Amino acid sequence: MQKNRYNRAKVNIMLRQIIRELWEQHGFWTRSFIVSAVDWLEDTELVTKRLLRNPADFAAVLINFYGEQNANQFKDLLTEHLTIAADMVNNAKAGDMLRYSELKKDWFRNADEIAAFLSSINPYWNRSEWQKMLHKHLDLVESEAVTRLNRQYEKNIAVFDEIENQSLLMADYMSDGILRQFGYS
Repeated sequence: MQKNRYNRAKVNIMLRQIIRELWEQHGFWTRSFIVSAVDWLEDTELVTKRLLRNPADFAAVLINFYGEQNANQFKDLLTEHLTIAADMVNNAKAGDMLRYSELKKDWFRNADEIAAFLSSINPYWNRSEWQKMLHKHLDLVESEAVTRLNRQYEKNIAVFDEIENQSLLMADYMSDGILRQFGYS
């Protein structure tokens, strides 16, 4: 009995750490992309490649709980989330606000699809809770990009602090749901 309790505690700690790391990397590499793209840095292609690894890293964890098909579906949805965001930054930089607005609608549609998908695979993940968190995430990332484009560096740093905190909330919600669903909590 003692060993079983120890194993549950170990899984709990390890999963929380991994999921937190993935969401923090999501925020960090999104920020790195925004900085590189806005400031025309030479590392933009490399940063983009690293950012787009994040969905595969999530899938590598989720496959253990939800199987290959669900892990890949999440990977595809999260990849779409990132590519839409990149297109938004590039269109804002180019001054094409009409295309930017179209992409923003698509971005929120994608967030709603992610929320619907996650709630469909885990009974402890509430669709409206995921929507609320993902919409907040999108608002913050948009603010991060806008403040960077407008060279409001102090605000930009403050927004990133909010993104980091909000990413950890999403990570904990995700971990809690997995742990509850699979009897580790």
